[in-house]
Amino acid sequence: MARIVIIGSGIAGLFAALRLADAGHDVTVITKQRPVDSSTNWAQGGIAAILDKTDGLGLNSHISDTLVSGDGMCDEKVVRSVIEESGARIHDLLNIGVRFETDADGEFHFVKEGGHSERRILHAKDATGKEIERALNDAASAHPNIILKPNTLAIDLIQTEHKNPSKGIAGVWCLNQENDTVFTEPADVLMLATGGVGQLWSQTTNPPVATGDGLAMAYRAGAAVKDMAFIQFHPTALAVNSDRPFLITEAMRGEGGVILDGEGLRNWQAEVKLAKEKGVEVLPGPFSFTLNHSPLGSMATRDIVARAIDQQLKETGDKHVHLITSHLNQEHLQDHFPNIQNRLKRHNLVLGRDPLPVSPAAHYIVGGLAVDDVGRPHCRDTGGVLPSLYAIGEVACTGMHGANRLASNSLLEAVVYAARAANHIIESKPQTKDCKLPDWRADGLENLTEHVSLSHDRESLCNTMSREVGIVRRFTRLHRASRRLELLSKEVDFIWRKALPSRQIVELRNLVLVGQLVTEDALNRTENRGLHYNKDLIEDEGL
Repeated sequence: MARIVIIGSGIAGLFAALRLADAGHDVTVITKQRPVDSSTNWAQGGIAAILDKTDGLGLNSHISDTLVSGDGMCDEKVVRSVIEESGARIHDLLNIGVRFETDADGEFHFVKEGGHSERRILHAKDATGKEIERALNDAASAHPNIILKPNTLAIDLIQTEHKNPSKGIAGVWCLNQENDTVFTEPADVLMLATGGVGQLWSQTTNPPVATGDGLAMAYRAGAAVKDMAFIQFHPTALAVNSDRPFLITEAMRGEGGVILDGEGLRNWQAEVKLAKEKGVEVLPGPFSFTLNHSPLGSMATRDIVARAIDQQLKETGDKHVHLITSHLNQEHLQDHFPNIQNRLKRHNLVLGRDPLPVSPAAHYIVGGLAVDDVGRPHCRDTGGVLPSLYAIGEVACTGMHGANRLASNSLLEAVVYAARAANHIIESKPQTKDCKLPDWRADGLENLTEHVSLSHDRESLCNTMSREVGIVRRFTRLHRASRRLELLSKEVDFIWRKALPSRQIVELRNLVLVGQLVTEDALNRTENRGLHYNKDLIEDEGL
């Protein structure tokens, strides 16, 4: 049997591992921290899906919403195929043991999020990712054909033939973080399910492991990237100075939550006071500045709402806007969003009572490794695929999301492509490679004893990306970012060549490279689409 190695333990990696293991393959899953430390585990909202493939209206509506959100850049064939496959993959998750929320009659409870025209999102209250991760981890941990290697950091891919990407991948060098030793992991097939790049920005909803490792490793091995400029900032991350950004799910707005700035909040509260005397209700919706950007107001797609908030904060000088829920049923909110309410307790905030301070934070990379319809990355040099390599989940760019991901489509895309990649491996019957793999070069390298400079370099990187390559961009700022990233890249490379690997230097090396790819793509874009918004392009158009 071929040796299959999967890097990453989110929904994509573990789902693929289970499918391959069920087919009799031995699978090794490498993960940087614990298997549960993934972006999947942090996902609150849910997974968008049409359970009944014969529901033509439902399928077409979901397809249409996805295409509109993608701003003309989705691959319609990919969108249609993924959504048509959604019901089968949901049933797979149910069979694995995922428990989605049901109503009193035992029917699935669906919620609605920004950009969706209907309630079609399955969830497990406000901790859907945690529930999916629980079920997948339980199944993977118990499977005799799956070996889980936690606290293992992938460093670089090993090519079958050095500097010849078309010959494929033969393994990966890994750092055992428990004893700080580097080992060689052979792989007849290697699958990247390494997640996103949110740690590039100072404010992010992503877990600490989201440092673009798989993307950077594959790029260094010759893989092509696509649409790297499209970075989704979630509009409503809890903005409290004493705490890291914490995502307030879009489903909160689907239940009727409204975003107001300070002036809108004061005006609404004044109207409520007057209305109480007359015995009538005044809703906050008409007072939202988001209506100046879309007739959907607070329920517009994430790119529109995030830009609206960003503009408002720059105009007012405020640090955050407010998510208003006090006009909604408090008991209902706390029942459906217990995870969020527990987090709010830290700051003496209550759902259904207090305005919640929110601001945008880096959330999801829509672009990534350019892959085919079964998740095989394309080669930059030849245009073909890189043999023996697959990429699934957030690390990959399939064409599903276009210029802006529709809420709750990411978990769906991840599980669909995990199934496709696994099925392709099973059907193609990969052979065991007999090439001898090199050990990690360690002669003459030193232990890193000075870490302060690396911490400063990473802080500088995050500050540069946040200031210059954020929600709203300009060419002057992008060029400045490009120059600074080039200097950082040279400094990191200098340290890299003389030091033994550590998590700190490996992650920084990867983040700098991914930052350069994001910035380069943003500089090369000549029009604004979806998540990429350059004010210079608007002014050039005379708008």
